[in-house]
Amino acid sequence: MGNDRRPRWIVATGAGLLAGLSLPPLGWPWLLWPALAVLWGLVAVGGGAAAAVPRPSPWAPLRAGFGWGLAAVLVSHRWLLWLHPLDWIGVPGPLSLPICLALWLACGLAAGVLVGGWGVLVARLDGRRFSTALLAAALWGLAEVWLSSGPLFWLGLGASALPADRALAGLASLGGAGLLAALQLLIGWGLWRTITAATAAARLRWSGLGLVAVLAAHLLGLALVALPVPAAGSDGDSAGGPPQRWLVVQPAIPTRQKFQPAQQQRLLRQLAAAQRQALLPDERPGGGPITGLLLPEGALSLGQPLPESAPLEVLSGGFRRQGLEQRSSVLRFAPGERTAGTWIDKHRVVPLGEWVPLAGLWRWSGLSAVGGIEPGAASRLLERPGGAVGVAICYELSDGSALAAASRDGARWLLATANLDPYPAMLQGQFRALAQLRAIETGRWLISSANTGPSLVVDPGGRVAAQLPAGRPVTGILSLRQRSDLTPYDRWGDWPLLGIAALAGLWRWRP
Repeated sequence: MGNDRRPRWIVATGAGLLAGLSLPPLGWPWLLWPALAVLWGLVAVGGGAAAAVPRPSPWAPLRAGFGWGLAAVLVSHRWLLWLHPLDWIGVPGPLSLPICLALWLACGLAAGVLVGGWGVLVARLDGRRFSTALLAAALWGLAEVWLSSGPLFWLGLGASALPADRALAGLASLGGAGLLAALQLLIGWGLWRTITAATAAARLRWSGLGLVAVLAAHLLGLALVALPVPAAGSDGDSAGGPPQRWLVVQPAIPTRQKFQPAQQQRLLRQLAAAQRQALLPDERPGGGPITGLLLPEGALSLGQPLPESAPLEVLSGGFRRQGLEQRSSVLRFAPGERTAGTWIDKHRVVPLGEWVPLAGLWRWSGLSAVGGIEPGAASRLLERPGGAVGVAICYELSDGSALAAASRDGARWLLATANLDPYPAMLQGQFRALAQLRAIETGRWLISSANTGPSLVVDPGGRVAAQLPAGRPVTGILSLRQRSDLTPYDRWGDWPLLGIAALAGLWRWRP
């Protein structure tokens, strides 16, 4: 037994490293599938296996799943280390790196525990059976959906198909990221069953079935994302009204300098220049009037008015007070107004970054210069006269079900606003992949407005239609079309996946 543990642990950790590398920004699902096949092989044979099959230790599935999940998250979330140094928020230098390492390791340990528990369940139910595989895959997908609505989730298997395999990602319009995660697991299970088949004939049969299933999934997804989408600059749209053209301001102000008076004045000068630029005629082909201005998360300080009044709408990240509470919000300034009239507050606030438990007793703002933020309402729908918009502030973009609900309630396009500094380009790539996934799920155009990037527009098929240069202070016009038609995921959310899990459970426990 002692000689068996180390190789299984090493294999599980290696497969987890491969899985972490396969996730965005790389987004190569064909690297993920063998990593999942290894995971299935390490956890699938357990208490339900036939007596003739040698059984590993009852703890083996837990250890294998733990090592796989730990390695995958440590690789895919290594951008957390770029929080260091934390001296700009008052953390002493000797404590900064240990705190960042502890946060990074805590995320990996949480993932290890979850995947380890999943492995124990698979082993108990005999993962060689397709009914078990279907149930386990559906439960994994539902777990990612559930976690994405809470404070401790960013990226999972549901986003692994982007940006490289947009055809497979097209299935998200049917069942969201949860369905994509379940499908990836089933592909990995089929690959494992093919490799471990007892005879050449069985391997041929499994490989044939697997190839047909994967090809069919890609053809269906390709058909869904390849449907013609009218150009953003053409007249009219599915929701009625002309196309919208937004002037996006990308300040590229380092977060560690953001609240210095000089940087605040620089930002206001950028905004005033953008307001004046938006009033100038656009003589480029396909040009037209500017709908309004977009600024990223946290662009305006608490109570900050616009530097000038202009006959244009402004949607800007900023801060406001609700009673004694401070909120991080997207503020809407009506044309001609310098103070915000409506807003939508951030609902998913970052633990220890923005929201600090018992902050009044700790006297600590957290791992951010804007600590002490309280969450707002769960709805992501911002009403505006020109058409409602679904809003995701920062890592709310990982919650696809909330944006699908906003689309169902009337959102005609999506706005993702973020800071993403001081993190590396790796995080921008993950943010871009999630933006593509949310556009596919909801069938909506999506504009991202970020401090350092990515500032871009994505069409309903998940194609990046235009993007501003990352890391540079720049303004640019991004065009979109409003849409009112609903995808299956908009209509039904994750209920189909829940139904699959229920049917798989009945099938598994039938006599």
